[in-house]
Amino acid sequence: MASDDRTNAIDSSAQGPKRVRTDAGEAEAHDLEQQIAADKYLAAKAAAKRGGNRGLRFNQLIPPGTI
Repeated sequence: MASDDRTNAIDSSAQGPKRVRTDAGEAEAHDLEQQIAADKYLAAKAAAKRGGNRGLRFNQLIPPGTI
């Protein structure tokens, strides 16, 4: 699911009721807090997959003329 799809799903969930009961049945949406937490988790997971380096690099500096 793309980021825009998740954002749209969270927006529509926030605008609609949490629980709906009719003669045909009953439906309940996930908590908005759970949806936001899931969105943050998936965004962090995608960012970790995108980023090649981990932000820490070790280099050995050799002064010129020592080799």
